[in-house]
Amino acid sequence: MLHIVNGDIVGDKLRAGNIRGDILVWREVYPVGPVFVEMDEPHQRSPRVEYLERTLGISADDYVTHYKSQEQILQNFHKYNEIVLWFEHDLFDQLMLSYLLHWFSKQTLGHTKLNLLCIGDYPGIDLFRGLGQLSAKQLETLTGTWQRIGQKELETGSRIWEAYTSPDVERHVEILHQDTSALPFAHAALELHVSRLPSAKNGLGIVEQTTLELIRHGVNTPHELFKEIGNRLSVLGMGDLEFWYRLRSMSERPNALLEIRGPHTFPDYRKKTTASFEKCEVALTEAGVAVAAGVKDWVEMKGMNEWYGGLRLHSDLTWRWDSERKQLVYTE
Repeated sequence: MLHIVNGDIVGDKLRAGNIRGDILVWREVYPVGPVFVEMDEPHQRSPRVEYLERTLGISADDYVTHYKSQEQILQNFHKYNEIVLWFEHDLFDQLMLSYLLHWFSKQTLGHTKLNLLCIGDYPGIDLFRGLGQLSAKQLETLTGTWQRIGQKELETGSRIWEAYTSPDVERHVEILHQDTSALPFAHAALELHVSRLPSAKNGLGIVEQTTLELIRHGVNTPHELFKEIGNRLSVLGMGDLEFWYRLRSMSERPNALLEIRGPHTFPDYRKKTTASFEKCEVALTEAGVAVAAGVKDWVEMKGMNEWYGGLRLHSDLTWRWDSERKQLVYTE
C-alpha cells in the first residue's frame, strides 16, 4: 500500500502511527506560480522553477530533486495493490488532489486500486485547518475510512486541473458552473481561487484586500496578520512563505500599499536568512488607504506580473473579477 500525503508533518505522524505501507509526501505548492496541464515537460518546468525561487526562495536544485524523486515513485505505482490519497478541503490540497487524479486518469491502473480520504472537519476541532492538526492516534482513527476512487472522481479531477492550468481566464470561471460534486470540497476551494484575481473594485485579490482591512482594524504585526488571514481565509490553505511574499509585494515601492516600520527581514534562502518580524509594525500608506477604499486601482497604479495556475496576470488586463456578482467584468 502507498499513502500519498500533503506534507511532512502528516507523513511523519502516519509513520509514527499504526499505518501500514509506504508514505510519499507530495511536495508542491500548486496555488503559487505557473502550472501546466502536463507538469513533466522540462521546458514547462523551468518557468515554475524560476518563479518559486524568486518569490518563495525554493532553490531550483531542491525543487528539481524533489520533483524527480516523487515522480519516479508515481511512475512505479503498479508495484502497489492499493494507493490512498490523504487530502483535506482547502485550495492547497484540492489542487494537489486534482493534479494526481488527472495524472492517474491517463494511466492504465491494472490491479492497483485508488482510494481517497478527504475531510473538512474533525470531531472536537472548531476550526479545522488540515490533517496536520491531528495527532498520530487521531490520524490512525481515519484508517480504512477512505472511499474507492472511480471514473467520476478521475474525470472530475482532470477537468479541474485542465481548467486551473488554462491560460484562458474564462475557463477558471466556467469550472465553477460545472458539476464537481464527485469531489465535494472542490467548488468552495475554486471559488476562493478566483477571488484571488484582481477585483473590479480596486484591482486587489482577496488576500491583499483582507490584509488591508485587517490593518485598518488594528492588526499591525506580520505574525498577527498571517494568523488572522489563516482564520478568515482558511480554505486557501496558504502557508507562511506565500504570505510573506504577498506582504513583501504590497510593501515594495513605488506605489506601496503598506509600510513596515522597524527592523525586519523577509526570508531569503539563498542567503540562508529567515523571517524576522518581532520588532516591527505594519501600517497603510496613503496609496493603501486609497486602494482599500476603492478610490484607486492597484493594477493600474503598480502594474502586475503574476501567475495563478496557467493564468498569467499582467498590467494590460482587460478584465476584473466582480466578487459580488461572481463574474468577470470586461473593460475596453
